Amino acid sequence: MSAFDLPRLKLPLTPAAARALTLGDLFLLDGEAVATVGMPTQKRMVSEVAAGREMPTPMRGGAFFHMGVSYDEADGRPGRLHYVNPTTSSRFNGLMPSLIRELGLTSVGGKGGLSRESADAMREVGCVYFSFVGGASALLSDGVEEVVDCAWNDLIMQFRLNRIRLGGFGPVTVAIDAHGNSIYERLMTSAQARLPEILQALRAPLSPVDENY
Repeated sequence: MSAFDLPRLKLPLTPAAARALTLGDLFLLDGEAVATVGMPTQKRMVSEVAAGREMPTPMRGGAFFHMGVSYDEADGRPGRLHYVNPTTSSRFNGLMPSLIRELGLTSVGGKGGLSRESADAMREVGCVYFSFVGGASALLSDGVEEVVDCAWNDLIMQFRLNRIRLGGFGPVTVAIDAHGNSIYERLMTSAQARLPEILQALRAPLSPVDENY
């Protein structure tokens, strides 16, 4: 049970439910998502959808997390969860617009946000980006009830398509909404606006040091 008193969202979302969420909203997540950290995995996903083939685990209209999953394994089946650990989503900027559109994803999650091209794709299909707390593997792992299934077992465990069941996963923040608004872009704009002031302050002469200090 989570220690956070936050509203709960059940995944997967519908496009309409995704569009009803507001930038900056905080939630705990229930339901199911597919997670991986693998660059080769996502390149394979792009190739598969380009060839008109379905993913080996249901993903259409679902939730997709940039997150490693570690667990016991017996006879190729996942067992007891060890931990989950999110990775930086911007690593996959070149791949995500295609995956969001072709799979009709309604939520994506990870650290560090996604590009404007991804945000545009999210606006088109009705998808949000959930920002996960960095450096909080233990906290996030407590919100994963089970590793339901895995696919592409030729890959190392964290690179597979791992389907996980969530129960109070989070807290997560709506950092890119389904209307194309991005917290990351707003922060960048604010930082750029303050840059001249910061540079001016850095160029200012230092005050003399008090001899009695």
